[in-house]
Amino acid sequence: MFVRLLLVISLSIVSLQASARLEILITEGVSSARPIAVIPFKWLGEGKKPQNFAKIIASDLRSSGQFSPISLDKMAKTPSNSQHIDYALWHKIGVEAIVMGEVKPATKAGKYTITYELLDVVTGNMGMAGYSPVMEKRRSTVKTKQLRQFAHRISDVVYEKLTGDRGAFLTRIAYVAVDRKSSHPYQLRISDYDGYGEKLVLRSKQPIMSPSWSPDGRKLAYVSFEKKRSQIYVQDLYTQKRELMTSFPKINGAPNWSPDGKQLALVLSKDGQPEIYVLNVITKALKRITRNRVIDTEPSWTPDGKSLIFSSERGGRPQIYQVELTSGKTKRLTWEGEMNLGGAITPDGDSLVLVSRHNGNYKISVQDLDSGELRTLTKTQLDESPSIAPNGSMIIYSTVYQGKKGLALVSMDGRFKANIPAKNGDVKSPAWSPFLN
Repeated sequence: MFVRLLLVISLSIVSLQASARLEILITEGVSSARPIAVIPFKWLGEGKKPQNFAKIIASDLRSSGQFSPISLDKMAKTPSNSQHIDYALWHKIGVEAIVMGEVKPATKAGKYTITYELLDVVTGNMGMAGYSPVMEKRRSTVKTKQLRQFAHRISDVVYEKLTGDRGAFLTRIAYVAVDRKSSHPYQLRISDYDGYGEKLVLRSKQPIMSPSWSPDGRKLAYVSFEKKRSQIYVQDLYTQKRELMTSFPKINGAPNWSPDGKQLALVLSKDGQPEIYVLNVITKALKRITRNRVIDTEPSWTPDGKSLIFSSERGGRPQIYQVELTSGKTKRLTWEGEMNLGGAITPDGDSLVLVSRHNGNYKISVQDLDSGELRTLTKTQLDESPSIAPNGSMIIYSTVYQGKKGLALVSMDGRFKANIPAKNGDVKSPAWSPFLN
């Protein structure tokens, strides 16, 4: 598996809208989540409501693993603003918070005005003087094509108000889809985190792997074999322009963006064994980081941009190491298990997410960097390619589900789990985007 992970490797560039290929299916963690009510937003116009905001918001909050939105049939009433709320009634059925709103056509065609509120049921039920149960109230005018994204924005606001952490619903994932029935079976795609808004970025008759997001969410780095050898490209998702970054003999693989977006960490074997390098994306200046007669691969950056995490065989079996870029000082981070691969540091810098092999099975694990404690998060046999949500709450990874390669989610504490199977073919090599504006 370690050698296969090294090969992160004729594609024609395409950008077109496609139907949703992915769908989140929650398998664990709902019973312990906080009860919340997302009331259907009231439509104040004629004809059909332009978007089901409540459905999107409820789905977001449920898939975070933190909340359990109650069903519509359990709602005694469905008011649209805080002036008509009976807090005692909602408190009686165990709801902690309420999301509600109204939608109406704006004066300008093709736009809508959305008003929404977040209410604290406990505060409202207690009726304490000087304490308002209205935690948030906002009004915005939004274009038709941005309505779904705005629903995710509402979810982000609700999540942050109720947890204190930034929400990651207005994000995207990149992944490789494999459709054996297509003339170009290997396809690099991006979608909203929940599988909607899917776009085909490129397709190929040859394998595509290891997409990596730039920190501004505008570009993807990837590896291509279109010229019968591995090459690293960077592609702008808005202009579709792509730029060749490296084309050295043998391996050009595993690109990973630095936090400031100015450099790529990557793997090259032009001087012998695969080693870690850093490439300046503007000047193309190349700096070799590791110098060993063993395989060093899978680089990722620490949040401060001062060190790299990487997998290496220098201790015998593959383990994860950290190297300081200025001094070159290297230390081993993992010791438990048969082998450990694919490491990445969480955004807060406190933990290491990795693939750990135990009894021949590959599972997603997380290691506390202070104590060294390693916790296994997943139960299946072949879990790989973990990518961390930008708020550090969830991990998306590749797995095998019902005999097919698909994606899955697990919360950082391992309590919440969900499968994201593909409707057609297989999907793998996920990469979670940074926060998007």
